[in-house]
Amino acid sequence: MKIIKTIESYDLYRSSLKTQSLGFVATMGALHLGHISLVEQSLKNNQTTVVSIFINATQFDCINDLNNYPSALDNDLKLLKQAGVNAVFLPVYDGIYPDDYVFQIQENRLSKKLCGAYRDGHFDGVLTVVMKLLNIIKPTNAYFGEKDFQQLTLIKQMVSAFFINTVIVGCPIIREADGLAMSSRNLRLNKLQRQQAVLLYQTISSHKNIKQMRKKLTEIGFDVDYIEVMNDRLLVAAYLDEIRLIDNIEYKNMKEISA
Repeated sequence: MKIIKTIESYDLYRSSLKTQSLGFVATMGALHLGHISLVEQSLKNNQTTVVSIFINATQFDCINDLNNYPSALDNDLKLLKQAGVNAVFLPVYDGIYPDDYVFQIQENRLSKKLCGAYRDGHFDGVLTVVMKLLNIIKPTNAYFGEKDFQQLTLIKQMVSAFFINTVIVGCPIIREADGLAMSSRNLRLNKLQRQQAVLLYQTISSHKNIKQMRKKLTEIGFDVDYIEVMNDRLLVAAYLDEIRLIDNIEYKNMKEISA
């Protein structure tokens, strides 16, 4: 597995490839089985797979969240090597943002709703770094998890709007045995919070209406940002103390749940 730290080094690597298809998984590290499921899908569908690890400061609306974001690079590299990844891209801030984030990608509709309504500038940072990484990596296919469903939707729309020659592939949510959606932020949960966290998924899967769900989550101890329907999904974001959790499920009977 090749470790690449600069854009110039990656350009040389990319130009040396003779493969017809390149798969890409963008991560911020602290990898778990959800990330590995994206990697496995890429390995299955492409001749070469590249993974990036970059904690993107521009998408954090809270400095404490950025400072406390988990990092486990040695273990991440071990997992990726075991999975069979061909190359890992490890850029630094100045490499990705030589302009110091003067130029940004902005979307003015969906990004202002749901998570965007509560996290000022979050999706500007997400879309900007994804655009940069797609331009650097030049993948045939790029894989993103459905847990961040709003993010996935925005990335698909951005790629279409800017005529980027990459297929964006959404991959199913990977859950713990008790149903909690896997997330790097789960590492920050203490024992009590971990017991509470699974109730987020259990509540949105309960077939109650949204008002009842919000009331239940508040009683449990969640500070709920939103529970809303988007397309055929029910999306939720809520805090346990300072730790923000998101999840979503497919839901067909929207009239029932919105009542």
